Amino acid sequence: MSIIAAFMVPHPPMIVPDVGRGSEKQIEKTIKAYEKVAEEIAVFKPETIIISSPHSVMYSNYFHISPGAGAAGSFSEFGAPQVKFDVEYDEELVNLISRNAEDKHFPAGTLGEKRKELDHGTMVPLWFILKKYRDFKLVRTGLSGYDLLKHYEYGMMIKDAVDSLGRKAVYVASGDLSHKLQDYGPYGFAEEGPVYDSRIMDVCSGARFGELFDFDENFCEKAAECGHKSFVIMAGALDGRAVEAEQYSHEDVTGVGYGICSFIPKGEDDGRHFLAERLKLIEDELEQKRNKSDAYVKLARESAEYFVKNGSVMQLPDWVQEELLKTKAGTFVSIHKFGALRGCIGTIASTQENLALEIIQNAVSAVSRDPRFEPVTEDELNYLDINVDVLGEAEPIKSEAELDVKKYGVIVQSGYKRGLLLPDIDGVDTVEQQVSIARRKGNIAPGEKIELFRFEVVRHY
Repeated sequence: MSIIAAFMVPHPPMIVPDVGRGSEKQIEKTIKAYEKVAEEIAVFKPETIIISSPHSVMYSNYFHISPGAGAAGSFSEFGAPQVKFDVEYDEELVNLISRNAEDKHFPAGTLGEKRKELDHGTMVPLWFILKKYRDFKLVRTGLSGYDLLKHYEYGMMIKDAVDSLGRKAVYVASGDLSHKLQDYGPYGFAEEGPVYDSRIMDVCSGARFGELFDFDENFCEKAAECGHKSFVIMAGALDGRAVEAEQYSHEDVTGVGYGICSFIPKGEDDGRHFLAERLKLIEDELEQKRNKSDAYVKLARESAEYFVKNGSVMQLPDWVQEELLKTKAGTFVSIHKFGALRGCIGTIASTQENLALEIIQNAVSAVSRDPRFEPVTEDELNYLDINVDVLGEAEPIKSEAELDVKKYGVIVQSGYKRGLLLPDIDGVDTVEQQVSIARRKGNIAPGEKIELFRFEVVRHY
């Protein structure tokens, strides 16, 4: 057997009557749709139910699978300790996913926190399912800080393990949609909220899983969604399968989006290997971009690739242009992978005898010494997008009024502490944000007196 059905469901605790105490009646459509999901799962009679939850254990660089024989939980956090759960885990499936991940050097398994209590992102789906069906074991997994493509790949690994064991399994992707749909909602309103809900329901109701990768990280953050990566793992678990999709409900009356869809596999389909398609598209686009890159970016890329492959700093190439040899300036080398930052290291002022050596040194640091990330590996090189910022001279300014987040970078200084932020960064829309981030980078507390400097950059792609 294999994954025989999958469902996209929300997890508002208020939907449980003992928690909602009447308020659950606001989302009657969601309740009825959830009951339909539970009834269908009972008909499928799965041996195992896999639930991915945004509220399970989560790490930036690891997919955590709950270990052990089982777990218990209750809605005590939401004022209903009498609503309890006690579930048995499918240890054999968990162990196989973990072994396969280790063999492939993929960051997933049961390492890390050994939390026994079930989270509400898992318990809400279970509350409906257990009323209709109980003869199953559970696999519970969290999300990670990795990009969407990595989440899809993780779903593919889950699928492979299910197939290898011949499990009859159902996948439940737990996740709310935007939390910013109404002014009166608990999280307020953002214009990105309704747009996200409309897009995600359209994509999922049509099972167009390849389009899940098109949701920009900053857009998702502004929409305050919580389930997107859960849905992507589910999509990966259905990779290469024809899927019949149906939307059951979508509501936003509480200011938070709740969407429910079903996905029933209908056989193999070579046209639905969405990860492979996206990787090929990215490679082709980056190859075209590399062919158009100027000398600054070409030098940074050659330096980064040489270091990753050889573990040493390359010599200055013969082709380097005169302007790079006669100029001195601070530079930043920024590396992105699949749209997310993968490394960024730079110098405020020159530290080398020329700009070429400055770029080489900072490119090496960006792939190997950025403390926020693991060093770049050779299998990542085809998917890296690199740019180089050459910094102009910093000038002191009297106030934030002299800044412009698109035009100027900022240096915030307090005594010996100093933080810098480049201009025109995705997700940084205001001067206040720019200065706040620079403060944090310099470990400068909000109340500390600061000096401000601004600078312009020439950005090379």
